[in-house]
Amino acid sequence: MKKTIWLAAAALSALAVPAMAQTPPTPSPPPDSAVQQGVLVFEPAFFADSRPDTALDMIARLPGFGLDTGDSGTRGFAGAAGNVLIDGDRPSSKSDSLDQVLRRISADSVERIELIRGGAPGIDMQGLSVIANVVLRRTVTVERVLEFNSYLYPDGYIGPILAGQYSRREGDTSIEGSISATTDRTDGTGDGFRRRYDPSGALIQDADLVLWDRFRNVRATGAIQRPFAGGKLRVNGLVGWFGSESAQDLLIRSGPGLDSFNDEESDSINGELGVNWTRDLSPRLGLELVGLQRYGTEDYVGVSESGADTSTFTSDGSRGESIGRAVLRFRPNDRWAFEGGGEVAYNFLDSATAFEENGVAIPLPSSSVKVEELRGEVFGQATWRPGPKWTVEAGLRVEVSEISQSGDSDLTKSFVYPKPRLQLTWTPWEGHQFRFRAERQVGQLDFGDFVASADIDIGQVEGGNPDLEPDKTTLLEAVYERRFWGEGVLELSVQHGEVEDVVDLIPLTGGFDGVGNIGDGSFDQYQVRLTLPMDRLGIPNARLQARGSWVHTEVTDPLTGESRRFQGNQAFGCGVNFNHDLQGGKYSYGFDHGCNVDKGRAFRVREVRAFYNEPFVTLYGQWKPSSDTTIRLDIGNATDRAKGYDRDIYAGPRDVSPVAFREVRRTWMSPWLFVQIRKTF
Repeated sequence: MKKTIWLAAAALSALAVPAMAQTPPTPSPPPDSAVQQGVLVFEPAFFADSRPDTALDMIARLPGFGLDTGDSGTRGFAGAAGNVLIDGDRPSSKSDSLDQVLRRISADSVERIELIRGGAPGIDMQGLSVIANVVLRRTVTVERVLEFNSYLYPDGYIGPILAGQYSRREGDTSIEGSISATTDRTDGTGDGFRRRYDPSGALIQDADLVLWDRFRNVRATGAIQRPFAGGKLRVNGLVGWFGSESAQDLLIRSGPGLDSFNDEESDSINGELGVNWTRDLSPRLGLELVGLQRYGTEDYVGVSESGADTSTFTSDGSRGESIGRAVLRFRPNDRWAFEGGGEVAYNFLDSATAFEENGVAIPLPSSSVKVEELRGEVFGQATWRPGPKWTVEAGLRVEVSEISQSGDSDLTKSFVYPKPRLQLTWTPWEGHQFRFRAERQVGQLDFGDFVASADIDIGQVEGGNPDLEPDKTTLLEAVYERRFWGEGVLELSVQHGEVEDVVDLIPLTGGFDGVGNIGDGSFDQYQVRLTLPMDRLGIPNARLQARGSWVHTEVTDPLTGESRRFQGNQAFGCGVNFNHDLQGGKYSYGFDHGCNVDKGRAFRVREVRAFYNEPFVTLYGQWKPSSDTTIRLDIGNATDRAKGYDRDIYAGPRDVSPVAFREVRRTWMSPWLFVQIRKTF
């Protein structure tokens, strides 16, 4: 292992050292970022010193901006939005992630990037406070890209990634396609231990853990855009297959118990077809229509063996989503903008699960169910700019949904939720901005919570619960943003939320845990983000980014009646990354350090589990020998971090029973080297 790490470090140095021997270039001038109705404009010249290959590389260099790819698991279209638009439009896809879409747009195709903070008339903010808009060139651009990437591990394992793409753009006309194939492993491969202690702290069992996993993935995407019916029509599609295998061997070193062996396999297929049509009905009135269809299947088998005992959990399911959406936008003048529309979505999950112990079927709550949801939403929004220093955005969404479950249990529930939103942006002086937001948010029920599930590695089974309601949050937020030194940004934010019907784990019939509502709670979050250009500190074309967040949550435990944190709440999180471009971006190097260890806790009926992850550190070096070739080396998990959890297992329900034993689990994956070679034709 040490030999591999030293070889990787030497390879990294080989990229960085020759470049560092050169005279540092003169710092680039500040970006063309004149404030125009809350919009900062970044021309290609701003990114020249880093020689970006793709629009994703450019987005990563936007000062004070962090990419949010959205949540493809959110049902409906509006709630799954990321924070980047392309030519003012959101990609009409959910399965194809935003970072992958941006990765397929070459930097040469980008005319400029607009950073919109706090809203602006005529800009669809997707309900977010800050978004970026990638504006593409109108001239002809043709690009062919081949990528050969591979993960290299100390034990000799190789995880290759092959990808190719083609695109041609000319004004509003474009065609693009991509295909990729991957086989690799995750941090589910490694070695570790599991130790159990009695309530006094004495060791009662010591066991070695041997973990192995592998996944394979093939996916293809395609899109075509053409003028149609006086507007612009874009059709995009995706098809993909994902398969995974994993194994865990628990080998007893001392204490009672038998060795155990767990094996899991899963396969999934998914496809998506999206259509987006936009048209300007007049110079100030525009229409957008979106249609989306998704379908997927998944099969899972998990087997656990210990001595003569065996247990098997199986799951077979399919899911789908159909969405129709219409938006009408009206901008009477430069001070006012209005938006209204509606969305209809149908979702379903059809799942069957089974659990056996030594060949005997064990009944599970909601083991075979079909969950369906018909959801509609109407919305309206107004943006007003009363003066150059103020922007006011007010909107209202009303969601109506009906969720029905059939199979082992039949139940239908209907919900109606208004979701108002008000945002005020004040820019009193150049470089200073305050943003204030008040919003009513409504969560979505996870269809998977209606169905039984299992964690075969620790022999834990959860029952499904059809009697669920979404959580509702009243959110207040204040943000102060200070821009300095051209690229420097300091952002301070505070949030307070009152949450109704917190979703957590509750006891179900049959002695199982399951997801349910446990009452009302609240949270407070404080966050600081810093982007610091290093030119004035003697390191030209270098940038340091840091963030820290503190979160306090509070809810009443349904078993003990005592106040505690939300399930999975991470009380403190932080991160630091640094990058340095040399010789006009021909060479680059840097690091990324996630410094949070506390990953929150899970509160079950007979268990409290505290998750543990040591900081993850990545080092990288990059070389661009020519304008069409990029070679990059990453050393991932450079510190060989440990991850795992501590479990307090109770003799019965933890409100009336003592701790039976404590379990400590730690695993190490080992560092790895990631080699990326990108060639553009």
